[in-house]
Amino acid sequence: MADSTRSSTVVDASPGEVLDIIADLEAYPEWAKEIRQVEILTEDGDGWPDTASFSLDAGPIQDTYTLDYTWDVAEDGQGVASWTLVEATMLKAMDGSYTLSATADGGTEVIYELTVDLKVPMLGMLKRKAEKVIVDTALRDLKKRAEA
Repeated sequence: MADSTRSSTVVDASPGEVLDIIADLEAYPEWAKEIRQVEILTEDGDGWPDTASFSLDAGPIQDTYTLDYTWDVAEDGQGVASWTLVEATMLKAMDGSYTLSATADGGTEVIYELTVDLKVPMLGMLKRKAEKVIVDTALRDLKKRAEA
């Protein structure tokens, strides 16, 4: 069974600014330390990435995988950007989402949810630790990038 992790942070930037960073998949290696390389494979009619290939190095989890994206967001950036795993070597699941909501002071609450499962046996404790590292690092690095 796949493990799931959920965490959140408040970013001192508008939902639109945060969404722009999330949607710029090819820039992930500049700020998301575990992501080594990204290639956009397809885009929808509005220029949003539909599918993308990633190279990941998150300690015990190293893989090259393809994700399929759904962008259920409003003009102001509020909403949900989600993805599901299409194919991978080591991963059986890598499904997640960023939920963006405006805060009263003009910032953005970002909720990150991630479900990871592997094709190869691994202690549940190691899987959860790697998943938590991915989530915590992604939120911290997203916040840092948005507030720079």
